[in-house]
Amino acid sequence: MPSILTWIIYDIVDDKVRGKVARICKQYGLERVQKSAFLGKLRLNRFDELGEKCRDLIDEDADSVYLFPFCQEDFNRVKVLGQGFDKKLVNDELLAKFF
Repeated sequence: MPSILTWIIYDIVDDKVRGKVARICKQYGLERVQKSAFLGKLRLNRFDELGEKCRDLIDEDADSVYLFPFCQEDFNRVKVLGQGFDKKLVNDELLAKFF
């Protein structure tokens, strides 16, 4: 089954819920690139599944979770300005997977 490059970006009020969403992202093989941002490749069916798991955890009246699918061509056009990725979380080896 084909996979898609995926960004997960969230703003979650509750620390416990935020931690659960982060753990789920890691379980799905995504890499943390900022405190509230993950990046990785997911099979198409896992993309929808991850979205549902996040929806079940968050308070939709207070929290936001964004799941952005990207094709490799679009991702290659991404421009990182300023400080970019969190250097404590992202090294050159990890960036080479995606750029």
